[in-house]
Amino acid sequence: MASLTTPADAPTARPEPARAVVELTGAPLSIADVVAVARHGASVRLTPGALVAIAASRAVVDALAQDVVPHYGISTGFGALARRHIPVERRADLQRSLIRSHAAGSGPEVEREVVRALMLLRLATLATGRTGVRPRTAQAYAEILNAQLTPVVREYGSLGCSGDLAPLAHLALVAMGEGEVRDASGRLRPAAEALADAGIEPLTLAEKEGLALINGTDGMLGMLVLALHDVAALLTTADVAAAMSVEALLGTDAVFAADLVALRPHPGQGASAANLRRLLAGSPIMASHRTVDANGDASCTRVQDAYSLRCAPQVHGAVRDTADHAGLVAGRELAAAIDNPVVTTDGRIESNGNFHGAPIAYVLDFLAIAAADLASISERRTDRLLDPARNEGLPPFLADDPGVDSGHMIAQYTAAAIVSDLKRLAVPASVDSIPSSAMQEDHVSMGWHAARKLRRSLDGVAQVLAIEVLTAARALDLRAVADPALVPAGGTAAVRDLVRTRVAGPGPDRYLSAEIEAVVELVRSGAVRDAATTAVGPLA
Repeated sequence: MASLTTPADAPTARPEPARAVVELTGAPLSIADVVAVARHGASVRLTPGALVAIAASRAVVDALAQDVVPHYGISTGFGALARRHIPVERRADLQRSLIRSHAAGSGPEVEREVVRALMLLRLATLATGRTGVRPRTAQAYAEILNAQLTPVVREYGSLGCSGDLAPLAHLALVAMGEGEVRDASGRLRPAAEALADAGIEPLTLAEKEGLALINGTDGMLGMLVLALHDVAALLTTADVAAAMSVEALLGTDAVFAADLVALRPHPGQGASAANLRRLLAGSPIMASHRTVDANGDASCTRVQDAYSLRCAPQVHGAVRDTADHAGLVAGRELAAAIDNPVVTTDGRIESNGNFHGAPIAYVLDFLAIAAADLASISERRTDRLLDPARNEGLPPFLADDPGVDSGHMIAQYTAAAIVSDLKRLAVPASVDSIPSSAMQEDHVSMGWHAARKLRRSLDGVAQVLAIEVLTAARALDLRAVADPALVPAGGTAAVRDLVRTRVAGPGPDRYLSAEIEAVVELVRSGAVRDAATTAVGPLA
């Protein structure tokens, strides 16, 4: 899993040795398709069928362009200026002015993967044949993606209604040969120069094309799709971290029993509990505090653990179910053809409100709430591992020589600071609305902002989970030092061993920040999850 917070002022290319090709047919893209193009630099290809559909809708626009009756976006102004009829000789100026004026973003550059997702998803909508652009316009977007050119898009500018107008306008500006791009090496270049070097002819936009290129929810959707991909790995990692903490704290796995969990049949809870059972199966540590009665039935001497251990499946599972709901919304949005006006299947051009970002904004905010709680329960487990009053005989703060050494005391501070930030980021963006365009756009979604803060949230979750994994690995090692029979289960041992390839085992205090960052990278890359699944088999 790649970092979610590549420095915004210096996006860097991350090309794969052999890139796949994602075909754009007009059918919905998958999450894997978006990740392949956005994050791994896969190329795209418009299929012949998509080009036929694009040409068919363009014919509708061309016919209406000659009509003496005004048609919005074809022969009129835009937004609050929609009542002005624009003569034929000024329409190229109209399209060019629309893009230039709407490319009004400000702030740091948006990450490369977000810009590529933005461009891919707009191109996927063009491929549906519902927008009325020319085939050449769609091909230009494909060529820019395939040349690994990344238009410079700024952090601020979208209100999440009428689509992500400003971010999308920055893409169209580059297609016109204006603005700036980052090339495949990450170098900032004038768009005209970079297009020329790539053999891409700049566009002169025709009627309606300006609107078709900027009226979409593609930015917020792209960030939602990338987030869902990353959440899947983080959720499995959270279960791994919890299993390590349960072992290290001599907790009970009896509460994760399938029949108990089934009494409350939430799918996510069931998946998380199943992961914990698999990860803890065969653990000598867990066996060390079980008793066997005269009938041969085993029971754990630990009656009730703290909620951060006992209720891990309930909390982790609720995050899973939240992500599943967000995935349903993302799937519907990936299947959408958003534009205003839109070319219908029977050849009409109709104004509509499908560009409003509310459906995406709500689930982006919902995920940020869930992400904050996932990190919160992880931090509570880390704190418990360090407290001699609650950590079942481990040294205070897991220090080598408590008093001389501080152990992981300040690592918990770091986790707590991140969790505090995540709580602030959990405040919904979608409850805000600032009217714009002379009150024509009088209610907006703020979905772009919801997506931006979710990216920060998920990065924080990765850091908090990494601190738990690092701390639990040290605690497991200290258990084994005290009693060589207390070794972890196969899956948790595999993760502990992975950590030891980057971070030394218990000892006197060392520079801790570098060790935290090393484990953060193991979490972000998916290595923690992969080590566990290699040892115990597939995990949900």
